Amino acid sequence: MYSSRKKIQKDKDVEPTEFEDTVAQYLFDLENTNQELKSDLKDLYINSAAQMDVSGNRKAVVVYVPFRLRKAFRKIHLRLVRELEKKFSGKDVVLIASRRIVRPPKKGSAAQRPRTRTLTSVHENMLEDIVHPAEIVGKRIRYRIDGSKIMKVYLDPKERNNTEYKLETFAGVYRKLTGKDVVFEYPIAEA
Repeated sequence: MYSSRKKIQKDKDVEPTEFEDTVAQYLFDLENTNQELKSDLKDLYINSAAQMDVSGNRKAVVVYVPFRLRKAFRKIHLRLVRELEKKFSGKDVVLIASRRIVRPPKKGSAAQRPRTRTLTSVHENMLEDIVHPAEIVGKRIRYRIDGSKIMKVYLDPKERNNTEYKLETFAGVYRKLTGKDVVFEYPIAEA
């Protein structure tokens, strides 16, 4: 079990939960058994993992990866997600980079926060992480009469066959993490 512990590194030496241990064990097993992922997974680890009820009987596994390793995880995203979904039968797997939101500086303070640490920026980047490998080609915000907002996100139709069955999961995970309603669609091709 010690060897799978190197696949999860939490902040401030917090003990991982039982579910996070199982995800780390699956990553460790993939590194040892899958030859095509072995070299790519060697230096990669996760920060945490959570299981979410998305809608009805669907469940999602959200795996948080360190921000610095997100590019390395994106290289093997499709293969890694496919293998993890086999391990978690019937659950969709979503990889998200860990980002930190910093509060606005107080009046009179000389310190400025980076643009990437604002709430809006973190939520937009989280949306991109959730829908990866598909790219976002457009966004619209629709304001309803009762004052509620719904965001329509248009995804690149090239990745339709990889992501279409997960659209409900994407919307549910984004709603749980940010509290914002979102609908995913593919733009209608003009003839």
